[in-house]
Amino acid sequence: MEQSNDFYMHPSSYIDEGCSIGKGTKIWHFCHVMPNCIIGDNCNIGQNVVISPEVILGNNVKVQNNVSIYTGVICEDDVFLGPSMVFTNIINPRSAINRKTQYTKTIVKKGATIGANATIVCGHNIGAYAFIGAGSVVTKDVPDYALVLGNPAKQTGWMSEYGHKLVFNKEGKAKCPESGEEYLLEYGKVSKIIG
Repeated sequence: MEQSNDFYMHPSSYIDEGCSIGKGTKIWHFCHVMPNCIIGDNCNIGQNVVISPEVILGNNVKVQNNVSIYTGVICEDDVFLGPSMVFTNIINPRSAINRKTQYTKTIVKKGATIGANATIVCGHNIGAYAFIGAGSVVTKDVPDYALVLGNPAKQTGWMSEYGHKLVFNKEGKAKCPESGEEYLLEYGKVSKIIG
């Protein structure tokens, strides 16, 4: 693919045919974007990143250094992928057995953060604005706004859209200390209070 005036690609990187790269996106050193990927506007793809065929990244996705994003992964807008975090796309890989038709989908919802060196086992979706702590191993779905830590990852709390731990009162309400936005914890789910 030829260089576009709409996005930046370092000369050491490669973009294969059939890809769509959004306006304002930056692709840094030693990256490989494989065929038929869709990368949105204003993304930042750090050094030494591999994006496998047919991956979809929304707008304003930040991918830190040394991340491999495998076929079957969809990241919605404003997702943060920390340095050296790992996705998988086969539950039971064996070198001698071709399972390319068995790739499992993983969806990372809007605004989620996945910390450095975390592993996301395929087929488990990450909720909107969820926060996966560094080094965690995710082996099940993660709810919206959840904070999960450890191996295997366990939920230890809730996070605001600005990335602060939420402390809920007896009425099930919490306020983000940075934005002032309020949240409601009801029936084991968190939602932002609008208005």
